[in-house]
Amino acid sequence: MLKLKQKFDLHRDVVSDILRKEASVCRVKEYSGAVDTRILNIERDGGILYSWKGATGTTRIGKFDSNTKQNKLLYTFDKQVCVSSCSLNKEETLLAVSLAQNTRGEERLKPISKCLTLLIEIHPINNTKVLKAVDCRVKVQFLHAETDRRSVLESHLLLLTEDGYVDLYHVMLTKQEGYRVVMANPERLLKTAERIVEDFCWLQWDGHTQRVYYLTHSVTHPQDKFLMRCVQFYPNHNCETMLEFPLESPANLFRTVNFVNLGFDHYHQNSPEQEPLRLKVFTNIIGSMCVCYSQHLKARQEVIYTVLLVHNDCSKTFRVSLGSEQKATHLHPLFIPIGYHILVYLQDHFLHCINTRQQEMVCHSLFLSGLDVDLGLQSESADVTVLHSEEESSGSVLDLGSGRIHEAELSPAFLLKILRAPSRCPSSKTDPQRMAALHCLLVYLGNDPNLELKITEWLFDNVNAFDSFDQIQEFILASLYRISYEKSLSLDKVLPYSSVLDKKEIPACLLEVPGVLCTTELHIEPVFKGKASSLQGFWSELQWNTERTHSLDADPRYRTSHIQADWDKLRAERRPSSHMNRIEENTKKVLSMVDTWCLDKKLVPLFREEDHQHRALIGLTVDKLREHLNRHLPRLGKKKIDSLVVNYVAKLLELIRHMLESAWLKYKLGPRVLCLKQQGSPGEWSVFHFMFRILEATRGLCLPLPPGYHTLLAVFAVRCLPQPTFLQYVDHGFLQLTETFVSRLMTDLDNSDANERLKFSILKRLPEPMEQRIYHMWDHPVSSAWISRDYVRTQLEKLNKSKGFAFSGRDKPGFRPEFLPLTYLAKILSDIEEQAPNPFEEQENVDARFVEETALKQTLILLGFEGK
Repeated sequence: MLKLKQKFDLHRDVVSDILRKEASVCRVKEYSGAVDTRILNIERDGGILYSWKGATGTTRIGKFDSNTKQNKLLYTFDKQVCVSSCSLNKEETLLAVSLAQNTRGEERLKPISKCLTLLIEIHPINNTKVLKAVDCRVKVQFLHAETDRRSVLESHLLLLTEDGYVDLYHVMLTKQEGYRVVMANPERLLKTAERIVEDFCWLQWDGHTQRVYYLTHSVTHPQDKFLMRCVQFYPNHNCETMLEFPLESPANLFRTVNFVNLGFDHYHQNSPEQEPLRLKVFTNIIGSMCVCYSQHLKARQEVIYTVLLVHNDCSKTFRVSLGSEQKATHLHPLFIPIGYHILVYLQDHFLHCINTRQQEMVCHSLFLSGLDVDLGLQSESADVTVLHSEEESSGSVLDLGSGRIHEAELSPAFLLKILRAPSRCPSSKTDPQRMAALHCLLVYLGNDPNLELKITEWLFDNVNAFDSFDQIQEFILASLYRISYEKSLSLDKVLPYSSVLDKKEIPACLLEVPGVLCTTELHIEPVFKGKASSLQGFWSELQWNTERTHSLDADPRYRTSHIQADWDKLRAERRPSSHMNRIEENTKKVLSMVDTWCLDKKLVPLFREEDHQHRALIGLTVDKLREHLNRHLPRLGKKKIDSLVVNYVAKLLELIRHMLESAWLKYKLGPRVLCLKQQGSPGEWSVFHFMFRILEATRGLCLPLPPGYHTLLAVFAVRCLPQPTFLQYVDHGFLQLTETFVSRLMTDLDNSDANERLKFSILKRLPEPMEQRIYHMWDHPVSSAWISRDYVRTQLEKLNKSKGFAFSGRDKPGFRPEFLPLTYLAKILSDIEEQAPNPFEEQENVDARFVEETALKQTLILLGFEGK
């Protein structure tokens, strides 16, 4: 399920370098002693702080630069010490450390504190200042604010204590002798401490966003409620509480204070039993916040975990049964953020890939159990730490046991394997997994053209709809959703995401996962404080998303099928109107955008004709989607919405062209597919079936198709289907007889008996205006007779309407008087032609002579004197 890419290896990147340096200190060729290297902290810039025991009986602290891949010695203690917490300021001039002091043995008799916190000048190594000497654990962490200033002569340090408070120290620096950076007025340092947080029982530091999340007891409900709060640190090092919301949990859940993302204390580790609640907060820069926590159950035969979706103002609690014969060997699952998914992983048991943006249905989140859930981590889950950056789409996993950091990504190969699961498996089990895997591939991983091609090939090989959902509809909607989901989180609630939401009755297998019980609670009631409403970026997006969740209608999502009534009404319109003109302008915008994308893509013969009916549907789709977004998301602005909807519909047409192009390449089709004289090959029949399924899927969603699609489908149908079946498809509305297709059929096929029957059958099914135009294209006695009759009818209607018409009685050369009724009719037509212009003359050279010759030829055919 996960693809782990190694980013750091403690032995390869650090220990090997330390051994060379220790060998140099000892003046030996190869150092054979143990160095006991331990990772202490990972700073915002990716730098990894570590300690090791030197050959001279000292403890040293170094830094591995993840950009240059170089190691740097920061400080050497004059004896061996136990470093429990460590942090380095951004300018690498100050080092803060907390030392766990030995109170056993001989040291027990001395008055000594359990923890000593020091601030050390290291540029160059100079003074050391004692910040705290207390009997509780103390964590240290420098703020790393982004600044454009080249030289910063101040640093700001957080001290976080096990007694439940956080202090912020403002350390002013000064330069001496041009290069020495030392503390200014170190004696006043302790007086600069500012109390930031009090009375917390759990705290998480987010170095990438410079935030502190903490839990404190609720004043109103101290027994069963906590308050989750977030403190934001600004570039000027001021801070403010931005958000708080209640979190229900047993009051006695935290026996000791828990620290998250504040380095690694190798001298104090809680046992799993001492961690009854595992809690982590994950955010995304687009404005989402997820609070994930799991509870330790003594029975160990089920696991309970909750994902609080602050941006959607709801929480989802999952209760997973491990079976009566299974017991959880690990008390808590891991929570791993990957994009907008949260992976919940319990080693040897299950993996749940939770979709945090489309959480309404469980079928959009992938749940796996058994042999499919091995992530390849060598250590126990208690030794694995998840590292997260708001800006990065993938999380990282630190295996403390091996000292390796892996970047975690969803594995496309594994997800494709789920799609290709054999059909002999029960559809009730495979369909939900297929849907979840398909959405993971398309939305999160879908920017890879090669991956999209593999998904299209899978669609081609599995063209028939599954029992519980239509995979082509899902492919279209999820692919279109991908172009907008990164632009604004609010679009999640209004754009179509899945076709199953339009079903009158959703299949039961898509609403539940065997062995997993899911409950949903609404209204988290987040409260934004301070400057959150005036800030840009994450906080403004998160606040707006939560507010929109309350203000939106019960079902604000755009339903493509709701356009059907407007589409039927539009097709009934015959006269031009301002509404029709606006829709045509929408269509022009979409097709011009598609043209710019398809300059070098002419493999599939689409976009080459004026398909008036589907041009109107293209414009209507733009119109209705724009109207919907303007109503629900006016904050985006009309200009951005107009660009979004035009791009959305253009992507739809381009997506279908791309699907057909994949089929074209698969079967190596060429221009010969447009030749109506040849019978279709097996490959062409497969393409026809695929195109027919696309038609069925888009019609079910009332989505437009590219101009020329119906013509191409009809050409394949003539080549691949028996004539009676072809006509049945036409009669049932599955095939559309476009003027381009009918004119090509009339001109390309000869007038054999079978082809004549087909042509006559098609002519009878055409609307009258198109029928008239087609007769003028077909070189056949019947078409000549029809043209003549129509011409005579038109001219005689003019005669009845005209006044003062007089028959001249003059004979014209070329008339044969042998058949008097025909001669008389020809004279009338000739006289009418002289008095009024002939509307047929410019295009078809139809006149009285043409009528006379056609009539005589028809007579000879009927009498058997001449063949057709």
